[in-house]
Amino acid sequence: MRILVVEDEVDLARTLHTGLTAEGYSVDLAHDGRQGLWMARTGAYAAVVLDLMLPGLNGYKVCAQLRRESNATPILVPTAKNGEWDQTEALDTGADDYLAKPFSYLVLVARLRALVRRAAAVAPPVLAVGDLSLDVAARVCRRAGARVDLTPREFAVLELLARRAGQAVSKADLLYHAWPDDALDPNLVEARVSVLRKKVDAPFHRQSLQTVRGIGYRLVDDRERG
Repeated sequence: MRILVVEDEVDLARTLHTGLTAEGYSVDLAHDGRQGLWMARTGAYAAVVLDLMLPGLNGYKVCAQLRRESNATPILVPTAKNGEWDQTEALDTGADDYLAKPFSYLVLVARLRALVRRAAAVAPPVLAVGDLSLDVAARVCRRAGARVDLTPREFAVLELLARRAGQAVSKADLLYHAWPDDALDPNLVEARVSVLRKKVDAPFHRQSLQTVRGIGYRLVDDRERG
């Protein structure tokens, strides 16, 4: 399970990375708001630990932008700002929970577990874009009722496109989502999309996997064209 920590205090970020890794999480770090927003947009995380006082783009704006983009990843806000108005603003911009610094590490981990549990309970079991469906839990893809066999990488690419259906998704985002430990070569994405088109589009006479020139790809419901 992957967690994103967006924290500009380097020592605290490293401590959280070490502790959460020991708890069994895969942890990525960002040290400013813009990088954190870019990384959170991939939809690859079970939760985000988001500080409010960040350089580049503050945590309030990061949180609000993610919610405007319908990104429902749970967000836990640990911050030195502990007034009632700060807590209220953080929650009103879309944060799911708030923890004032200095905080108990045990409480942080417990609250993260609770957020992840709640998100799993309300998450749709199936992502659907037209007659293309992805059962995320079972890792099963179907089109027009017919099962389509996908490799784990292919499923990961299609899952992110389905989660952001109708939106242009960059090659960098797809690369980071499907190859989080080896996100270097955009040709990996192009090759997987080419194979996906042969599996989920061509046999059904569809063109739902669209190229967005200069950016990446988009998944749409194209049934009216069929």
